[in-house]
Amino acid sequence: MSVPPLQDCPSDEALLAAYARGDRAAALALSRRVLPRVLAQAQRMLGDAAEAEDVAQEAMLRLWRIAPDWEADRARVTTWLYRVVANLCTDRLRRSRRGLALDAVPEPEDGSPGAAAVMQDDARRAALRAALADLPERQARAVALRHLEGLPNPEVARIMDESLRTVESLVARGKKGLIARLRGRRAELGYDDDA
Repeated sequence: MSVPPLQDCPSDEALLAAYARGDRAAALALSRRVLPRVLAQAQRMLGDAAEAEDVAQEAMLRLWRIAPDWEADRARVTTWLYRVVANLCTDRLRRSRRGLALDAVPEPEDGSPGAAAVMQDDARRAALRAALADLPERQARAVALRHLEGLPNPEVARIMDESLRTVESLVARGKKGLIARLRGRRAELGYDDDA
């Protein structure tokens, strides 16, 4: 089966509408497109693969349930999913009354770079996770959505149910906080050659 060119791929919203009309292939295509990002967000927030899978499954089930009533002009599918995942994760964390330190989450193994590069990358990620965990929750969430997920500020604002100005402020303050927390660790993290 050949993959159609990107411009020929239906939007997430079109795939959801097709699923609502009974097209199971559309559901599979949409799942393949959004599930990895949903799972990554849940894993990042919860720090537990099994719980993240449960949250991702629940979020997708909710998406399939609302498919017949979906109003494409109100929100993007990914925006809606990010918000649902964030809410489900927050609920789980509140229920369990625990906050897992982000540096306790094991890094996925990647055999392509050498051992030294992997160790350096791990140290950088651990430092970033620790610095993110040290930020106020809203700042950390805004920075993660904007810079780790690569979402534009307007979409982050919709996910967090905040104004665009608030998100811009949260991201700016969060980045400032990260810089302050990581400033003394440049050489340790292998950035001593950078200008």
